[in-house]
Amino acid sequence: MRDPYEVLGVSKTATTDDIRQAYRKLAKKSHPDLHPGDAKAETRFKELSNAKELLSDADKRRRFDAGEIDAAGNERPQHNYYRPYADGGEGAKYARYGDGQDPENMSDIFADLFRGRGGGGEGLKMRGQDVSYSLAVPFIDAARGGKMRATMADGKVLDISIPEGVHDRQLLRLRGKGMPGIGGGPSGDAYVEVHIQSHRFFDRKDNNIHMTLPVTLREAVLGGKVKVPTVYGHVEMTVPKNANAGTTLRLKGKGILDPKSGQRGDQYVRIEIVLPEHPDAELEAFVRDWQTGEDDPRKGMVAL
Repeated sequence: MRDPYEVLGVSKTATTDDIRQAYRKLAKKSHPDLHPGDAKAETRFKELSNAKELLSDADKRRRFDAGEIDAAGNERPQHNYYRPYADGGEGAKYARYGDGQDPENMSDIFADLFRGRGGGGEGLKMRGQDVSYSLAVPFIDAARGGKMRATMADGKVLDISIPEGVHDRQLLRLRGKGMPGIGGGPSGDAYVEVHIQSHRFFDRKDNNIHMTLPVTLREAVLGGKVKVPTVYGHVEMTVPKNANAGTTLRLKGKGILDPKSGQRGDQYVRIEIVLPEHPDAELEAFVRDWQTGEDDPRKGMVAL
């Protein structure tokens, strides 16, 4: 993945506001809704979203700048680990892992160390080290759960079960997927920190999903049934007559599963009235001649 600073066109000294403004400006141009069927625009939008997510998070940004994680938020491979053995014999003071050395050979290294101390290396049995990773999970996969095969920064391939309703930054423990043990000892565990990617129109708050739904002027005035996307697929929703922009409707049980209670949250749909993309002469004439007895909707809006 490209450098997030390069993706957003900002410098490494950019403030959080600079990053947010750059994202908004570029995201508008690449939004998939403006380029239906354009795979490049969708890829570009995802790239912008991922860059904003990384640079807007102070800890992630610090770790990226320090070279600890890559542009996808994954741990970078580390090299040249030393473990001191101050009492070791000649040539056996340090055990080194890295620079392409196979972790499977660690048992041989420890055996050599103990031979240097007169122990012969017999009976040495140690549990392998735990390892930590970061994993970017698409919004829908985090909501519905599923399987992901991920290649980590050190080249290891892991099959990961994503539990339904997983939370952002939740740690998943993969038993026995860490470093191999020594002398027949058990392998360590892998801990995977989940980073949920943003979605172009869904927003999660606790176990509820929030979204804004564009409707036509006709649908807002006359009401009727419209199709609404949810994380589980499209459903029909009734828009009431004379629905104002900002009206919020609830789709019960279409939110995120709470694993503790077994209950699902709801989806809240905020109505946004969208006028025709191109000028409509008949609509303009109708509105121009339309007589309404309503009060000024901005009445009382006085800055104090």
